[in-house]
Amino acid sequence: MAQLTMIARVIDGLPLVGTMQDDEQSGRSILDYQNQAKMLFRKLGTHSPARSSIETGPYLFHYLIENDVCYLVMVDKMYSKRLAFNYLEDLAQEFHTNYGRRVNSVTRPYAFIEFDVYIQKAKKQLTDRRRNISSINTQLQDVQRIMVQNIDDVLQRGTVLAELDTKTQNLSMMSQKYKKDAKMLNRKSMYVKAAAGAAIFIVFVLYFWVL
Repeated sequence: MAQLTMIARVIDGLPLVGTMQDDEQSGRSILDYQNQAKMLFRKLGTHSPARSSIETGPYLFHYLIENDVCYLVMVDKMYSKRLAFNYLEDLAQEFHTNYGRRVNSVTRPYAFIEFDVYIQKAKKQLTDRRRNISSINTQLQDVQRIMVQNIDDVLQRGTVLAELDTKTQNLSMMSQKYKKDAKMLNRKSMYVKAAAGAAIFIVFVLYFWVL
């Protein structure tokens, strides 16, 4: 979330617009950061980097310089830098369209304080955009978890199928062995029957021959 947003003229650091998060608990500390931002504006010049991020306590100052105007936002360190600069670019475009020709003519601080209305609108859009991104990230994480779970299920099923396949192969081998043993038993039975028949025939022949 944008804790502090300020716009200043680069040539002399004159604040043109300023708005901060309405929080009674952090109000005093935010004022301290606002003073830091004002000091930073006075340090900037025409040769300063057009974009920069500066660490300050648990926050980051992100600033953008366009058309000799500096647009600054203070956000948490973990806040998306891309979203922060998109926010500043949006402010820069809208501010220059409405006040660009008057920037060099004003002499009093916060001469364009009415621009705060647009800042609040842009902050709301920024918050909504961040929520959408968080929602998309959550959905992607859920899909990833589902995919992992499905893969685990497949691997588990693969293990079960492998065990069933092994058991099937064992049963097939045992079945073939039983068939082979059965054939051997059938052959032995035939041999025994043939031998018994031959013995009876010989006894019968000898019996009648002797008589």
